[in-house]
Parts: sequence; C-alpha cells; structure tokens
Amino acid sequence: MSRTRIKICGLTRPQDVRAAVESGADAIGLVFYPPSPRAVSIEQAAELVALLPPFVTSVGLFVNPAQEAVEAVLSRVPLQLLQFHGDESESDCARYGRPWIKAARMRPGVDLLEFSTFHPRASGILVDAFVDGYGGGGQTFDWSLIPQGFGRPLVLSGGLDADNVTEAVRRIRPWAVDVSSGVESAKGIKDAAKIAAFIAGVRHADG
Repeated sequence: MSRTRIKICGLTRPQDVRAAVESGADAIGLVFYPPSPRAVSIEQAAELVALLPPFVTSVGLFVNPAQEAVEAVLSRVPLQLLQFHGDESESDCARYGRPWIKAARMRPGVDLLEFSTFHPRASGILVDAFVDGYGGGGQTFDWSLIPQGFGRPLVLSGGLDADNVTEAVRRIRPWAVDVSSGVESAKGIKDAAKIAAFIAGVRHADG
C-alpha cells in the first residue's frame, strides 16, 4: 500500500511544531488569514518554520489574499507550498512561482471534476467541508461527493480526527490528509497526544 501523507495545520506554537515532527507529520500548515483564531504573524511563522528538519514541508494557507500580503510573507518565511482556500483564480494562485494546492469547499452540487479543470497547474486539490467562513470548522462532509478515479493528488480535510481518519483513508485512499481542529485542545492549541493518535490512525489504515 502507498503511504498517506499527513499535514498538521493551524500551528501557532513551537512545542506543537515539535510534536508534529516527532510524531511523523510530513507537513505543517501556517495560517495567514487574520480572522482565523489560528492565524500567525510573519514573525511567528518565520520562527516556526526555522524549527523544521529536512523533508518536512512548510505550507502557508491564504484566503483571498492581496498579492502584496503574500509577497510580504514569502520575503520572510521560506514556505515550500501555498494553499489557497478562497475564490482565487488559477492565475491568482500561480503568480508567486511556488507549488500550490487549491481547496474545494464540498457540498451537494459541487462538481469536483469541473472544479479541478479550473486549476490545472495546482499540485493537488484539497477537499474540505463547506462552512461559514473558511477552514478549521471541524465539520465532515459527504465523502461520496468525491468522484471515483479522480486522477489528481487529493488532500482530504474536514472534520478528521483520530476516531474517523482510519475509515476515511481506507474509503477514499487520498494522497494526503489534513487536520487542524481534530488534534486540538483549544483553537490554535494542539495536543501532542491527539497528534500522535491521529498519525497512528493513518498508519493503521495504510497497513
């Protein structure tokens, strides 16, 4: 079986970055969306990324950002992947010269195949639950909305935790899973034991 990649998102503290890395996360996500309780400043983000060892990817999450705001982050924070969660166009996402993924907010009526055609240069498509606001809602969605044989790297998000991630990986077989609220003790505060249990659940599904 292939190994499902794991991203822990919404990190705000050094100890949480260390816990994610020590438990075997493949990537950590930093939120650059000011309304989010998990948002970090450029200074915080730079300090957190500096803690990463080789081969753990730093991901920056943006929602309908101004170009200058993204460029300000990139001038100080060595992000390796950008993640866009708003209504950004293909050109909006691609203009920074970095690999990027695009989030689809899933609900009945969303055609993921059609959505994917609008973002042909995305490294992957992330699927999340449609909620008021953007991301971190802790809500699952109907996984049957994901078409069989999607054909592109799929990142499964939305309401995942240690209790449901094994089933999710076995059913969907995504390229990666992305978790935020499912490994928290409070918004923006991760729980090392929950991170470890979540990653163990993914590995159990991988066999």
